[in-house]
Amino acid sequence: MAKAMTKAQILKTLADKADLPKKKVAEMIEELTAMAYKEAKNGFTLPGLGKLVLVKRKARMGRNPATGESIKIPAKKVVKFRVAKACKDAVMPGK
Repeated sequence: MAKAMTKAQILKTLADKADLPKKKVAEMIEELTAMAYKEAKNGFTLPGLGKLVLVKRKARMGRNPATGESIKIPAKKVVKFRVAKACKDAVMPGK
């Protein structure tokens, strides 16, 4: 299995394809990331890739793996990434 691309490799690839300096591409990626963090509570969609959504988890019972003791896990909000169908189809064709 091939290794995942590093940030430097992603920046170089995007800079070469868009014929832009790597510094400008890095600024755009940082701005996109900041925008995604800010808007995640409302749902942030990257068309063709997926969507960041804020999900409320209910309180539930869990188990301490060290002692086996039951513990109550409180309700909380978490950020999830839902993969778009187009992405699933591109990565796993023929399913």
